[in-house]
Amino acid sequence: MSMVRLRRSELSTPASNVRMLQKAAASQADLVMLDLEDSVSPAEKEKARGQAIEALRSLDWGNKTRAVRINDLESEYAYRDIVALVEEAGEHLDILIVPKVKRARDVWWVDRLLTQIEKRCKLAKPIGLEVLIEETEALINVEKIARASKRLEALIFGPADYAASQGIDLKYIGNDLDAYPGDLWHYARNKIVVAARAAGIEAIDGPYIDIRNLDGYRRECLRASVLGFSGKWAIHPEQIPIANEVFAPAPEQVAQARRLVALYEEAQRHGQGAIEVEGRMIDVAVIRNARQLIARADLLSI
Repeated sequence: MSMVRLRRSELSTPASNVRMLQKAAASQADLVMLDLEDSVSPAEKEKARGQAIEALRSLDWGNKTRAVRINDLESEYAYRDIVALVEEAGEHLDILIVPKVKRARDVWWVDRLLTQIEKRCKLAKPIGLEVLIEETEALINVEKIARASKRLEALIFGPADYAASQGIDLKYIGNDLDAYPGDLWHYARNKIVVAARAAGIEAIDGPYIDIRNLDGYRRECLRASVLGFSGKWAIHPEQIPIANEVFAPAPEQVAQARRLVALYEEAQRHGQGAIEVEGRMIDVAVIRNARQLIARADLLSI
């Protein structure tokens, strides 16, 4: 089982922009991802890596999870990203986010390299992993990917690159048109969250690129939440409070869950396996869901 962390909102911030890194550290995001990949031009890669290391070491991140998205494993930058980040800022780094994985051995390779560096640097705390499922090959292999490493804490759906991989027109990525009935991403999302939950890890929904359309962002948060995702990426500060709200249980839900668990446990002490509460049959399956909700609430002190 992976480490339990809050992941309602994962804020993506280009490591090439020092001002944005400072704002990210002061944000209300549960996790901040310093990006070395898509938001950084090739000419800025090495500079951005150095700025990410400095930001990890010098900024006040509060209780946030500190993450860095390295470059694609098929690029010339990835191995240096891992080595430099962990050797120079490993004590300040919680998660490496690996983009464009395609198969389980991609995750294994990162795990093995991390293990060697951690031993050399005598790091007290292992660094976790999140990986992006954004290739059709990755979706085919997602069950194996989800179980590829004990470090792995979450799978992330990346709709933009996935659309390119599957040949989906760019104009449909926002999921805002009526050209397709229902949710264009339902199959991919559902397969990812099932693989993640079966492996005992979390699933995170990827970015919504129409940053001014906050209603659309809320809709996509709700769709992901209904399927069992734990959170969603934010690529603009205004998206953060929406994700934090949608992926957190409401206080009244928490109160009801605690009440049901208390009533059920009392009934069990009297030999009952199921009880009726306000016209609903409450059994072990219902209580399992209630306890999961309470666990999320405890992380938020609700």
